[in-house]
Amino acid sequence: MQRERIPLYYWLVVFIPISLILHWMHASPTLDFVVACIAIIPLAGVMGRATEEWAKHTGPTIGGLLNATFGNATELIIALFAVRAGLLEMVKASITGSILGNLLLVLGLSVLAGGLKYKMQQFNEEAAGMHSAMMVLAVIGLVVPSAFIHATPNGFDSANQEALSLGVAGVLMLIYLFGLFFSLKTHESLFTSGEEHEEPLWSKRRATILLAVSTLFVAVESEFLVGSVEHVVQSFGISELFLGIVIVPIIGNAAEHSAAVMLAMKNKMDISLGIAVGSSTQVALFVAPAIVFLSLLMGHPMTYVFNQYELVAMGFAVMITAIISLDGKTHWLEGAQLLAAYLIMALAFFFIPG
Repeated sequence: MQRERIPLYYWLVVFIPISLILHWMHASPTLDFVVACIAIIPLAGVMGRATEEWAKHTGPTIGGLLNATFGNATELIIALFAVRAGLLEMVKASITGSILGNLLLVLGLSVLAGGLKYKMQQFNEEAAGMHSAMMVLAVIGLVVPSAFIHATPNGFDSANQEALSLGVAGVLMLIYLFGLFFSLKTHESLFTSGEEHEEPLWSKRRATILLAVSTLFVAVESEFLVGSVEHVVQSFGISELFLGIVIVPIIGNAAEHSAAVMLAMKNKMDISLGIAVGSSTQVALFVAPAIVFLSLLMGHPMTYVFNQYELVAMGFAVMITAIISLDGKTHWLEGAQLLAAYLIMALAFFFIPG
């Protein structure tokens, strides 16, 4: 029987009661923000782990669907609280940041860590090609509406922007469902990593309870985080754009980031690549469209009108990732190149005026 390993980030759960106490005591909003950020990290890890354990009970097809649906639940929850607060630009930035973070930071760290241990690592070229094609399509869906609106002399009025955004969101969600059917049903053999089936370490009851509890606390901490954003922006002179591009995605994906890196160090690059690129695809094809539809119901409609900085960053991120994944092999220098690209973009976003 497998022995359960406790991830190091689980010890950060102590920040959950600390965050609650600070908020009830009306502590500094900046402190509230920082502690809430730290508290979300283990909660996101528990949510991901509970989903994985449920997937082991239900089999590969349903399990894959569960992972594909709930893989970025933490980011979606944070985004919805930000939408409710009217922080739409930060929400758009967090979508861009999730794509950049997964393609450049997560994949870069994974390739670098694995490459320092193994001289050359290989992965499934066909699966990587499919992921890359979906990612390019996803970015087309995010970039084209913005580019057309920016290129039109007088722009689009708000009604047309909303209609265009809803149409694009519907198309992206549809192709996301097609991609799931392709990878889980008609061509599942292309995505088989050759790993033995893992037995669940948690019961369905335990997984369900922990998933429900962690989701509830993520919602609470997200409200604390979003409520402190404006104070943090004013106090430190940084922009909502930088918070959304860099800080929020790292918080929401920290547990997933560590899993991808650890798998790469075990020479399991297929799974590591699937986590990094697959998560970006999910954000662009599922999370972003879901936010577009839900934001309309919440009375704060979000459109697919990203600024020029975000469009350029997404385009370059997808391009360099596609180039590196073409040959089905990686080495540590490619990881360093991806990280360099991420750091350059993060620095550029940091110096953009708020």
